[in-house]
Amino acid sequence: MIDDKRKGQILRHRLVDDWKVGAIANHLHLHHSTVTNTLLRAGVEVPVAQRARMVDPYLDYMKQKLELYPQLRASRLYQMVKELGYPGKPDHFRGVVAQYRPRPPAQAYLRLQTLPGEQGQVDWGYFGKLRVGTCMRPLSAFVMVLSYSRQVFLQFYLGQHMSLFLLGHQQAFEFYQGVPRVLLYDNLKSAVLERQGEAIHFNPQFLQFASHHLFEPRPVAVRRGNQKGRVERAIQYIRHAFFAAREFKDVADLNAQAQQFCLGLSQERRLPQDRTLSVGEAFLAERPLLLRLPQVPYPVEHRTPVSVGKTPYARFDKNDYTVPHDRVGRTLEVRATVTTVRILEQGQVIATHERSYDQGKLVEDPKHIEALVKLKQDASLHRGIGYLQNSVPQSQPFLRQLAEHGGNLGSATAALLRLVAHYGPEPVDAALQEALGQGTIHIGAIRHILDLRWQQLHRPPPLAVTLPDDPRLADLSVTPHRLSSYDTLTQETPDDPDPTDLF
Repeated sequence: MIDDKRKGQILRHRLVDDWKVGAIANHLHLHHSTVTNTLLRAGVEVPVAQRARMVDPYLDYMKQKLELYPQLRASRLYQMVKELGYPGKPDHFRGVVAQYRPRPPAQAYLRLQTLPGEQGQVDWGYFGKLRVGTCMRPLSAFVMVLSYSRQVFLQFYLGQHMSLFLLGHQQAFEFYQGVPRVLLYDNLKSAVLERQGEAIHFNPQFLQFASHHLFEPRPVAVRRGNQKGRVERAIQYIRHAFFAAREFKDVADLNAQAQQFCLGLSQERRLPQDRTLSVGEAFLAERPLLLRLPQVPYPVEHRTPVSVGKTPYARFDKNDYTVPHDRVGRTLEVRATVTTVRILEQGQVIATHERSYDQGKLVEDPKHIEALVKLKQDASLHRGIGYLQNSVPQSQPFLRQLAEHGGNLGSATAALLRLVAHYGPEPVDAALQEALGQGTIHIGAIRHILDLRWQQLHRPPPLAVTLPDDPRLADLSVTPHRLSSYDTLTQETPDDPDPTDLF
């Protein structure tokens, strides 16, 4: 910017002294563009020496194409002109296209006036990402503004899912204690699935929500953000007056501060159409004119099917939640709120968990885990009983009578399996048959019978070899010897009895 004195000097040197632009600029120590712009603003014609440019032979062609296709990209037009022989580079070409591209005339807008309780405006605002544990979640602000009173509702969520979009509406209506008759939106996918001109395909779930609350959803025209400029300005106001340099522990703390902002600083603003009123005073007058809240709240849970694999966990939103072990291999339904995850099967709740916004977490119900552990213990017992039934037939009547006498089947089964591992199935089966004949139904009797018969074979009782936990054994060196000496142990002698004769 230059002052009036300098402007007068420029005009005098040009109009009176007939100096050229360069001479004026050198004399006044100004840039030549400053001198040129000053003269043009004063209505003084400035002759400009035009030099021939490489693009000049193609200007008529370029202007013709830009008139037909005003949105034609410079990169595409460059390829078209290059095919005609243009030798220039694309860098300077973009600036040339900008000089000749037709520009739409400036539009004038009417100031919109609304009646109390008539209209509200809704939009999302993106406020970066928030770390939750090891996960980065998008932090979004749901903003609703009453068009008459400018009362702002603000709530932050970790995402922009359909369930959160509906929840934002529901919480805004509870905050206002009523519902505006019309709500304006841009073409959000949560509200509008598809649009061709005035043909609008609304999201069916959103239409059900609107019908439940009796308000009319009204999308604004494409690329006409001015039609809902009040919520656009409110989001900018929130960024600078509330969120800038804001410190908070978590989303709950941030929302508590946001509510104080909506009831405090936000309501102290003066009303644009009536500077004698504050936003809070206008809102008190508008509140009774809003539609009444429905008696039955609309369910706004996030619903999605989940498949449970071999482990009793259902994956939802980057985390795994336990279900009862008998639901593995099935498709269940998750219904999630901001704080709770419920898992249902055919409409019946089978698991309820606190929602986690971290990632890769196992959210477990101790009852589900305890039931699975008990099942596995019982399964081990059943597998042992099945093995004994096939290899040791006399184990079934023995265990049946033991159960009738109140014995512990689990410990008895484990003891029989250890005896089978030491003595073999046939000797154990014979010992069980003898014990049943004598009526001695306990494991000690079976072990005594087996020890006696093994002693009759002149053999020591079989023992499991376990080395003591002694660090000196780590460096113990054993000298190997010839294995041919073991061959004599396989040679039968007349004094050795046949083990099969004992059973």
